[in-house]
Amino acid sequence: MKESSPPPKFRFVDPHVHFYDMSHPTLYYGHWQPDEDHPVLGSQTRVLGNRNYLPEDFLTETSPHGTQKTVHVQAAIGSEDSVEETKWLEQAFLRCGTPNAIVGYVDLRGSDAEKEINRHMEYPHFRGVRDFSHGDYLTNGQFIKGFALLGRYGLVSSIAAEHQDMGKLASLARRFPDVTIVLDHAGLPQKRTAEYFQEWKAGMAEVSRIDNVVCKISGLGMADNEWSVESIRPYVESCIELFGCERSLFASNWPIDSLWSSYGKLLEAYIGITRSFSNSEKEQLFALNAEQIYGI
Repeated sequence: MKESSPPPKFRFVDPHVHFYDMSHPTLYYGHWQPDEDHPVLGSQTRVLGNRNYLPEDFLTETSPHGTQKTVHVQAAIGSEDSVEETKWLEQAFLRCGTPNAIVGYVDLRGSDAEKEINRHMEYPHFRGVRDFSHGDYLTNGQFIKGFALLGRYGLVSSIAAEHQDMGKLASLARRFPDVTIVLDHAGLPQKRTAEYFQEWKAGMAEVSRIDNVVCKISGLGMADNEWSVESIRPYVESCIELFGCERSLFASNWPIDSLWSSYGKLLEAYIGITRSFSNSEKEQLFALNAEQIYGI
């Protein structure tokens, strides 16, 4: 079926994309290697490791769909020096005008966290830190000490927590009200059962009460590979219900979610689900919130 064009004057700022060059001498992309399985998605991501996905590839793919700006979120997982990715992305911006903001990796539990942040900040498009950890790290003393640096340096926090961790995330957010925390991928819902949905929504409701937490609606294909508008609708609508249009933002998680849909199909789904929203609400969800959060 042919994809429809976006509505007239439609503008999308995509706040969650990944670019990678598998031939880069110092960057390692641990979640999409051609001969390794992803820790959650399994062998599906091997196809991503068989090719590069450069900023120019993204621009070519998304230019028909109204995408005007991007935020790059750490892709080089497992690289020896995370600042090398920020450097590479800054060079990409100078070459082709994207990404417009960079969220990089810093081990906030490490003794060199502040030094690493300062090295990232030598590059003008660096905007935030992704700590891609799991388990009880949200209550770890060293992590909390490192997290305090984000407020000091005016950086955004990017966290991929699941619903069972929302109480810990809420406590962290209350402790640091000056840090904007972007909850990635709608709290990573893992199932599509009615029982799981209620558990997920309860966790999301808890953290949504904290004003400095915003919800990035993205990555819904990772646990729902054959997704449809109706299968993701309850999750999208609940995020917006809980966080409001002023603290929700749409993103693509590209090219990871390209494993299960086209870019146009994903945007069509978001547009369709929000069809009854006012123009100002849609502008917040698709562009303004991302621009404000990441300063682009």
